[in-house]
Amino acid sequence: MDVRFTAAGTPLAVRYDGRVWAVAAEPLHWFTRDSWWQTQRTVPVGVGNVVDIEHWRVQVRLGTSSAALRTFELRRDPLAEQWLLESITDN
Repeated sequence: MDVRFTAAGTPLAVRYDGRVWAVAAEPLHWFTRDSWWQTQRTVPVGVGNVVDIEHWRVQVRLGTSSAALRTFELRRDPLAEQWLLESITDN
């Protein structure tokens, strides 16, 4: 899965399952905290933020504006470069 962002850092489109889904509504953005004390993950000093998990909820559609909306929940774990698709909901 690949997420394309605007220059301002907002999701513009999501490539999933070989198709490009265009973001069709204002996305929702938030952060949660990793339970680092439970995973006992260690990292070298100075690596940066290792506890904030980034989330986006985006409403997307294929092709034309008449296509059905779906909601994708995206997540990126600390230190990860790849976005994960947490869930898909049909609207």
